[in-house]
Amino acid sequence: MPMNTEKKFYEMDLDERLSFISSKSNISKNEISTAVNQALPFDKVDRMVENAIGNYSLPLGIATNFVINEKEYLVPMAIEEPSVIAAASHAAKLARSCGGFKATADSSIMRGQIQVTNISDIKKAMRTISKNKVSLLKMANSLSKNVKAIDLKTRVITSDVDRSKMLVSELYVDCKDSMGANTINSMCELVGPEIERKTNGNGKVNLKILSNYATERIVTSKATFKKEELGGIEVVDRILSAFAFAFSDPHRAVTHNKGIMNGIDAVSIATGQDFRAIEAAAHAYASRDGRYRSLSIFTKSSKGDLTASIEIPLSVGIVGGISTVHPTAKMSLKILGVKSASELACVIASVGLAQNFAAIRALSTEGIQKGHMRLHAKNIAVAAGAMGKLVDIVAETMYSQSNITIDNARAILHELQLKSS
Repeated sequence: MPMNTEKKFYEMDLDERLSFISSKSNISKNEISTAVNQALPFDKVDRMVENAIGNYSLPLGIATNFVINEKEYLVPMAIEEPSVIAAASHAAKLARSCGGFKATADSSIMRGQIQVTNISDIKKAMRTISKNKVSLLKMANSLSKNVKAIDLKTRVITSDVDRSKMLVSELYVDCKDSMGANTINSMCELVGPEIERKTNGNGKVNLKILSNYATERIVTSKATFKKEELGGIEVVDRILSAFAFAFSDPHRAVTHNKGIMNGIDAVSIATGQDFRAIEAAAHAYASRDGRYRSLSIFTKSSKGDLTASIEIPLSVGIVGGISTVHPTAKMSLKILGVKSASELACVIASVGLAQNFAAIRALSTEGIQKGHMRLHAKNIAVAAGAMGKLVDIVAETMYSQSNITIDNARAILHELQLKSS
């Protein structure tokens, strides 16, 4: 996002950063500060997880420069890894010169699965379920006014374990602006026994649960990066070669996709999404042709510029769940200013693509460690006992010496302390 100030966002102190976010989101500085620094009270924590003993915090930062579908965003990211937020912000800045990111999201359809086993006549059971589809959908929809089951389909699966046949009835549910997991699970648990009754004992209902493989909630994002801003056609070609490596070799693809998830998970955690479900679906989608591949695609345009795109299943929500309970998640959604789950999905996919581009560009040029280790050096300096301005001095000294270790940090800090005494 263009800065209407002489300072860039990363150069501002905390008060200036909060003022900047406030000016862009119409949220007061105090409201932002309170929400993002407020630890959940123990009584709430104790209700959220078993055997609770307290809170666990992650750093929350803001990725800047993002333009997605012609709208500017400040993007909250919760992550402990250095360089991710800076890399995503820089990638977004490079994408701006070609209009930023263009993203689309499918409708918010999820599947709930009801497993029927020990079936004596599968075809008869399928006909019975189809015949009673309207009443079964009506039963499912008695649970919610907003989240709606819109279809019920059946398919036969042959077990890869013992070659037995099972029937799976799948509820297709429009989750609208919610992720929908709890409602879908409740629908399946309500409809499952009724399916067993309708089929007159022709099979036994077993599992009744949603699928997190959100293939009806596919999100795409695309961006173009000018060759001149990347360092020329040679850099474009090096990036394309790196992409070919990731697309062709699962060992490279896993780390390549981890870079994508650095961005996706960070925004998902900040906004209170189920990042485990998102991760699982993404990696399954990467294997959809039978081989684990890159989730992103890189090509060269007719002008020699680099084009990047991503296609990924994303089940996210802006109502219900933690996103409307946790103060930091609620504030992150306010800062983003998204109006729908689809808009949030477009933002998340675009951040994943930005982070992926930044990583593959670094790998193809100076290497991933240059920027990463400069930021990591600060963590080492703090671990060695540095505080205040000494953190930056110790970190920069270690970086210039190419010796970023706890022992070296302690030695540098000791020398500095001796000089100041």
